[in-house]
Amino acid sequence: MSFKDLPDGARPRERLISLGAGALADAELLALLLRTGLRGKNVLQLSQELLDRFDGLSGLLHAGLDDLKQVKGLGGTAKRAELAAVLELARRAMAERLKERAVFDSPGAVKQYLQLHLAARPHEVFAALFLDAQHRLIAMEELFRGTLTQTSVYPREVVTRALHHHAAAVVLAHNHPSGSVEASRADQSLTQTLKAALALIDVRVLDHVIVARGGALSMAEGGML
Repeated sequence: MSFKDLPDGARPRERLISLGAGALADAELLALLLRTGLRGKNVLQLSQELLDRFDGLSGLLHAGLDDLKQVKGLGGTAKRAELAAVLELARRAMAERLKERAVFDSPGAVKQYLQLHLAARPHEVFAALFLDAQHRLIAMEELFRGTLTQTSVYPREVVTRALHHHAAAVVLAHNHPSGSVEASRADQSLTQTLKAALALIDVRVLDHVIVARGGALSMAEGGML
């Protein structure tokens, strides 16, 4: 069942053209990518089921190709490839924006960029944004995985990568798979340890951002740096 099977007022393509993309719900935008549904299930119903199964758009876009393959209607490669391509385009567009201007000229974009990369991961991931002297993005690297503590995140490795990129500053980041974006005492202690280590090579820690599905916390904005 495709768009032509939907009532005129419910067709996402026509609604987008007349009202703009911002007026469409997540399921409608997803339906534009999928284009067709299944026997007995129109494309909007399939889109909403996908969003429900993966806990929203972020979870869906972060799902692996093998995860998507298990969903009836996404067994072929074309639709799965399109979803993966959309996520990669979003990441590259945000990265280009952060490379062109100082990251704190657009703090919301930094959070969105980190959420796209980290929020839906099933395990904790520690990453760093390496910045130049104008605080523009040089590179993002995922450095550690697993339970993040002072013993599992090695300051020496963070310092080594900062030197490799000739970074003048960094934004630290990690995700909370639990869904909470509160900074624990361990998070704050780790931040201070890394801040001290990087200060030895004259690299500033501008922020430590904690992300989860649907939210992000800036420790700098919260006065925790």
